Amino acid sequence: MANGLTSAQVAGAKPNHVPRRSSRSLSAIVRANVFTLFNLVIGVLWALVLIFGEWQDSLFGLVIVANVLIGIVQELRAKRTLDKLAVINEAPVRVRRDGEERLVQPRHVVLGDLILLGPGERLLVDGEVVESDGLEVDESLLTGEADPVHKQPGDEVLSGSFAVAGAGAFVATRVGTDAYAVKLAEEASKFHLAHSELREGVANFIKYITWLVIPIGALLIYSQLKHSADFGTAITGAVAGIVTMIPEGLVLMTSIAFAVGVVRLGRRKCLVQELPAIEGLARVDVLCLDKTGTLTAGGMDLDQVLPLRDGHPVEEALAALAHLDQSPNATAQAIRARYRSVQDGWAAGETVPFSSARKWSGAHFGERGAWVLGAPDVLLDGGDAYDQAAELAATGARVLVLGRTRTLPTPQQASGAGIEASGAGGEVAGAGVEPGGAGVEAAQAGIEAVALVTLKQRVRPDAHETLRYFAKQGVTVKVISGDNPTAVSAIATGLEIPDAHRAVDARDLPYDDEAKLGELLDSHTVFGRVSPRQKRQFVTALQARGHTVAMTGDGVNDVLALKDADLGIAMGAGSPATKAVAQVVLLDDKFATLPHVVGEGRRVLANIERVSNLFLTKTFYAIVLSLLVGVAGVMFPFAPRHSTLTNALTIGVPALFLALAPTFERSKPGFVPRVLRFAVPAGVLCAAAVLLSFWAAHSGTSTLVEDQTSAVITLFLTTWWVLVLITRPLNWWRIALVASMAAAFAIGLTIPFVRHFFALEPGNLGNNLAAIGISIVAGVMISVAVKVAGTLRT
Repeated sequence: MANGLTSAQVAGAKPNHVPRRSSRSLSAIVRANVFTLFNLVIGVLWALVLIFGEWQDSLFGLVIVANVLIGIVQELRAKRTLDKLAVINEAPVRVRRDGEERLVQPRHVVLGDLILLGPGERLLVDGEVVESDGLEVDESLLTGEADPVHKQPGDEVLSGSFAVAGAGAFVATRVGTDAYAVKLAEEASKFHLAHSELREGVANFIKYITWLVIPIGALLIYSQLKHSADFGTAITGAVAGIVTMIPEGLVLMTSIAFAVGVVRLGRRKCLVQELPAIEGLARVDVLCLDKTGTLTAGGMDLDQVLPLRDGHPVEEALAALAHLDQSPNATAQAIRARYRSVQDGWAAGETVPFSSARKWSGAHFGERGAWVLGAPDVLLDGGDAYDQAAELAATGARVLVLGRTRTLPTPQQASGAGIEASGAGGEVAGAGVEPGGAGVEAAQAGIEAVALVTLKQRVRPDAHETLRYFAKQGVTVKVISGDNPTAVSAIATGLEIPDAHRAVDARDLPYDDEAKLGELLDSHTVFGRVSPRQKRQFVTALQARGHTVAMTGDGVNDVLALKDADLGIAMGAGSPATKAVAQVVLLDDKFATLPHVVGEGRRVLANIERVSNLFLTKTFYAIVLSLLVGVAGVMFPFAPRHSTLTNALTIGVPALFLALAPTFERSKPGFVPRVLRFAVPAGVLCAAAVLLSFWAAHSGTSTLVEDQTSAVITLFLTTWWVLVLITRPLNWWRIALVASMAAAFAIGLTIPFVRHFFALEPGNLGNNLAAIGISIVAGVMISVAVKVAGTLRT
């Protein structure tokens, strides 16, 4: 079994086929865009007009065809982008086959494979442990328990967990859709455009409008059939009202905005694993940064090795400790780069692998004794060595202490099982004890500091400019790191982060008082010695104070916080476990991509709100018109072709531009109330103006076509003014947009072919002037009503 499967066995074994989280199938995309309730309603109405009316009045049906095609094409573009990026993001799995270690793609793992594990690697399938070298597995994403579980041969491991320390191997016993995590979260593993305030708000609009359309539509049909001598005219009048009530393009524009946002971010090597994350991007007001891998580039360089006492084999001990782990972390890699081999006589017996909770590692080397390597403020309890380490950390360097100890705690003890730790404050992730040493008091009793080790961290060249962007955009940055607070403060101060000099040692923070913790988080910016569990508590405490929190990270110690944050952002060079739980992955590992990520989210949400205002204003004026016409028993003031023309110029074409336009407005909660406060008064006043204009013209000696033309002029002018209000603040391209729509309508009224096609006859000057006057008054009233309604709070 130690050799794994043979190539022949792999060929006949069950593969690990799991649906991609970021994409859905072509058939699902087509069904979602074609088989909708509104498409069914409009399809029936389209057929009625083709049978009983004139074909020009059926143009609204072509809009639905265009909507379906555009929606499918845009989502397919997004699917292709997501699928390509998802393949890039897939971390290969280490397996042993034919006695050799190999890297295979997750989908090529098969039942019975021998899978190798190291820190940060996630388990994609279920299995049984066959090898363990201090292997610790975090199952918090499955059980909610943050304590890592020590795994021995024969123990079961489940997909959805990840290794945090040590090394080992397990045999895959359940793969694909049989795996525990896939069964547990089958819905979460599927592509989805929904659960967010925005999508929920649009869905509620659609639901309530549907309930209104049915009774009002029935009333309108009855009214038109009863009071019209011509059956065809009655049908087209009823259809005009019902079609206008339906915001057929709202869902389309929302989907397009999301899809285009995904494609744009994809071009910047940013993988959006869940499309609702686009909305989260816009709402973020607090960004929690993990220093290592975010503000600093991945990897470190070994700088100085400073012996504190003569006569100790410092370099030999460092080399031996750095080569303990089969999957070394960045610190071990930096030490290995200088000390490439282990001297004879340094074979490790008892070992304690490094973990983020402990912040140290150690081993017993027989006659050479027990050695530990880790954070000075965890391993030491004051003294000259501690003071010297603090001075070095103040320069921004990462400082470690190499020490000897009489006894080495077992991995269970090192995790804090019944061992007291020094310091005071809150719990350490995975420890269940007071932090400050993560269960090292037993080791402290005999630790002799032998040497201090400094490592240079590489500050990202783009960090300063990126942080300045967030400051301008009103996004508060919190630096949350597991490193020494002094070292974190030095780097943060160099990047001009506000109040960076007042770094807080997280071990001194209250862990059982969320309100107090939230106050401290609001008043401070930089935090050091933060445990994985505390990172999660930080996110929760900030959310409790009404903040929308984004969390960046690249290591296994960030997984819990990334999962609980409103938006988890993983670096591309981060651990597989981190990238698996994040909603957004920066594949090229560029911190400078974050402003584009946040900007794209704001663009999408602000534009969808504008588009929603347009479509729902149309819906409300149609509902009011249909209700009044149905109750009064009069003719509907315009035909379907008229609504097609005005909707195209004041909604359809402008909405396409507005949905994709750049903007930097930060979105605020309350999407649904804000849209209603705009659309309801605007829609009611538009309807009143149209009906008044039609009544004024109809009471004279003009023809029906002239009366309808008067109503259409009023409809266009009032809805055009709504468009002007929505496009604010005006700039050159928005002015050009609204002006071109007005010009197109005016030109259409002057061209005989267009007038004939859309059944327009603007020959009655009195009607036209009355329509313009009514529109001006209505426009003023709409402006006032919208402004007053905007000041109200629901």
